[in-house]
Amino acid sequence: MKIGIIKERKNPPDKRVVFTPKKCKELLIKYPQLELKVESSDIRVFSDEAYIKEGIEVVTDVSDCEVLLGVKEVPIKNLIPNKKYFFFSHTIKKQPYNRDLLLAILLKNIELHDHEVITDSRGKRLVAFGRYAGIVGAYNGFRTFGLKFDLFNLPKAEDLEDQKMLINELKKIELPPIKIVLTGRGRVGSGAKEMLDGMNLRQVSVDAFLNETFDEPVYVQIDVLDYNKRKDGKVLDNRDFYTNPHEYESNFMRFAKVADMYIAGHFFSDGAPYIFTRDDAKSKDFNIKVVADVSCDIDGPVASTIRPSIIAEPIYGYQPQSEQEVYFKNKNAIAVMAVDNLPCELPKDASEGFGEQFAKYVIPAFFNNDADGILERSCVTKNGKLTKHFSYLQDYVDGK
Repeated sequence: MKIGIIKERKNPPDKRVVFTPKKCKELLIKYPQLELKVESSDIRVFSDEAYIKEGIEVVTDVSDCEVLLGVKEVPIKNLIPNKKYFFFSHTIKKQPYNRDLLLAILLKNIELHDHEVITDSRGKRLVAFGRYAGIVGAYNGFRTFGLKFDLFNLPKAEDLEDQKMLINELKKIELPPIKIVLTGRGRVGSGAKEMLDGMNLRQVSVDAFLNETFDEPVYVQIDVLDYNKRKDGKVLDNRDFYTNPHEYESNFMRFAKVADMYIAGHFFSDGAPYIFTRDDAKSKDFNIKVVADVSCDIDGPVASTIRPSIIAEPIYGYQPQSEQEVYFKNKNAIAVMAVDNLPCELPKDASEGFGEQFAKYVIPAFFNNDADGILERSCVTKNGKLTKHFSYLQDYVDGK
């Protein structure tokens, strides 16, 4: 088995990589029949020299490798025909901007495995950058708060080396006694919570958050049944919400009335109610002034997220009354941080975490005849056609 780690070529540049030099060395020791090559790159967070130092071969041509591992989409002109590729293709939700990429993958007889659908038998994702999105998103939320109210000026996350340095910077700031609401308990929500706990913020219960005042900054982490309620008034369980989202309506306004800052780290599915709408944001009771939308669904459940922002300019303002973008320091604006590629700002940590997961769940599948179906479930295209599980993409491919 010969695996190549490819250079990231998408713009803007992405410094992340599937395997760090240390992880490559570990894999070669564990799997003597494995051969690893790393395509030379002047972009990635780990230098060519760092790989060479660990005894990993660095090359300018990976066309002799059977399997090619990347992070972001591979530009069409750089796709090598008849190979197995692993990367985030951003095609499985029929994204219009990547239809040509999927067409090229089919035309070039590429076996595409999408990181997003590397799952266990129950459909749970096994490799993801979500935790790092939560970590950077929470940090950027506090950076936004400081800039919005001219309270402090945190350095950009991309200028700091790792999560520990981010937390050290957060510990230096002095926050007023604000209330912060965090949605989500998955990878993203947990990553954000690590930051809140790391800076020693006090976590309080839903009841205390809604009804008490504090002389220190506090936060609450809420789950789907805290900010949604059944229309018929019944109180059931999370499973009912996921099965019958159309039977629910948002109950988030009770948090929006008392919260100053909102970190959105939830997963949003089709049919679920919006967390807060444009009309909600217009209400005189709506108190939130800063939104760190890690999930970043445009024109979706978080009404103030009207576009994604970029790492170079991460903050914009949303004026609820006009529903328009304005300068984020405008006194009537909600300051919005909605960077859609947050893990890029923490490339070292994100690469280490992703590589751990990929080595644990995916690499064994190459040597155990895919005993757990990992490769089968993640395979989008094979032999120039969509696989059975992804046949729903056919009308997308056909341009219908």
